[in-house]
Amino acid sequence: MVLGFHRHLLVGCRLFYFFFESRGRSSDPVVIWLTGGPGCSSELALFYENGPFKIADNMSLIWNDYGWDKVSNIIFVDQPTGTGFSYSTDLRDLRYGEKGVSDDLYDFLQAFFEEHPGYLKNDFYITGESYAGHYIPAVAERIHRGNKEKQGLLLNLKGFAIGNGLTDPAIQYGAYADYALEMGIIGQRAYNSITRIYPVCQLGIKLCGSSGVISCVASLIVCNSIFNAILLLAGDINYYDIRKKCEGSLCYDFSNMEKFLNQESVRDALGVGSRKFVSCSPLVYEAMITDWMKNLEVGIPTLLEDDIKLLVYAGEYDFICNWLGNLRWVNSMEWSGSQIFTKAPFIQFAVRGKEAGILKTHGPLSFLKVNDAGHMVPMDQPETALEMIKRWMKGNLNEEWNITAVAAI
Repeated sequence: MVLGFHRHLLVGCRLFYFFFESRGRSSDPVVIWLTGGPGCSSELALFYENGPFKIADNMSLIWNDYGWDKVSNIIFVDQPTGTGFSYSTDLRDLRYGEKGVSDDLYDFLQAFFEEHPGYLKNDFYITGESYAGHYIPAVAERIHRGNKEKQGLLLNLKGFAIGNGLTDPAIQYGAYADYALEMGIIGQRAYNSITRIYPVCQLGIKLCGSSGVISCVASLIVCNSIFNAILLLAGDINYYDIRKKCEGSLCYDFSNMEKFLNQESVRDALGVGSRKFVSCSPLVYEAMITDWMKNLEVGIPTLLEDDIKLLVYAGEYDFICNWLGNLRWVNSMEWSGSQIFTKAPFIQFAVRGKEAGILKTHGPLSFLKVNDAGHMVPMDQPETALEMIKRWMKGNLNEEWNITAVAAI
């Protein structure tokens, strides 16, 4: 394990990260994981999803049998600046949009591979979930552009994976009412009322894309009224997993992580001094508020055309970034293989001979709906998530599948 801070090239930024070498081979791909929020620490994934360790109630660490370090050399980084243990001494390092976020991560990766040159030739993948549906395409585009323009070290970018992400708000907000009706969260009468808000939301997002700050904030307020109206009717459901109740500020109990990371002995070992760890930063969240309604799908087709592959996966019981909205934006994306992809049937995605989801794929693009999972797929279905990432990186995502197509969706 390697951990530390990387200094930003320009001002006073320090991005904190964990790096875990593969339990397999040093030649395994290098993977970076980005948690969303915006402003939530990637330690959430490290300790509750796909990192090598979990935190026991007695504050000891126990091995995660399904950590992604079994098939990759994996980086967990706290970003944007101000998230988790990352910080800056200069307010100019606070980020308000994807240009700043992607530039910072590009600089971080350049510095990382300068310190770890032995991994530079390894395949490289960007992964993450939730609001990272914004970060990931932006970072992928930034790396690809840097490679083409020979701006620094050539990063061997092979693909990017978005789990239950927010990528194209105009399409995804339109799926909220449809998903809620289909899952029995609301009835037809409420559906008819709530869907009347969507055209205003859609117009606001369009204005956000063309005219800036005020329209972006206004569209966020209008569009979130769709989400909030459904939650008012739904009661105390966990909007990250509709099978459960929402308990706590993040709808889950992640308190062990904050207890563990705020122990003096742990802070000393990590080299973070007296800096207090907070799971999600309100400051970063508020700073990114005008970025929320931006469409990050727009840069993806160019990446696909250059054969950089994309996996979009989503747990079936997540509401906030539900599978239906994600499937719709993937299907609507215009690229050379779009017609074939859209018409492609779903096939069974099997793990240990049992259906774990349904998959459609063509060329560099794949979409996977994961069974019995909510927003945090590696937490809810750890074995499925590990198999998914392993097969996808090897280029055989549909390795174990039933040749019979499932019903079209």
